[in-house]
Amino acid sequence: MGVSKYVSDIKTINNNNEVIFNYLSDFNNLSVFFNEFTLAQISRQIPKANIEDFESDSESCRFTISSVGEAGLRIIDREFPKTIKITGEGKIPFDLFLWIQILPVTPYQSKIRLTLHADMNMMIKMVAGKKMKDGINKLADAICMLPYQ
Repeated sequence: MGVSKYVSDIKTINNNNEVIFNYLSDFNNLSVFFNEFTLAQISRQIPKANIEDFESDSESCRFTISSVGEAGLRIIDREFPKTIKITGEGKIPFDLFLWIQILPVTPYQSKIRLTLHADMNMMIKMVAGKKMKDGINKLADAICMLPYQ
């Protein structure tokens, strides 16, 4: 096993860094988006991984992946208003740590960058490693499109 690091491109969100931080640091805000339609779309993009039963509270989210079992994400650290650290839970086939960094540019514009540390065995790294860089950028793009309030 070896830890691989995947870093997203720096993205811009037209909102205040504190608003973004408060929104992203509560998994309940994501439950609105993970309805049956969204889960079906994600499942189509990831072969053999039907995702169902999304549930969340402020600290974590849980879901079932057909080929793996119950999995989830948990916030393990928050540094207001600039960093949120998340780890994987359940039957995820490798250890992962995700950092969301938020930096103010102006009072109404912020930059974000995601960093994923994944401790994968060689087999998983060969199959999924190349897709991780693309995936981390897609996740950053999705975070930019959320309706921050």
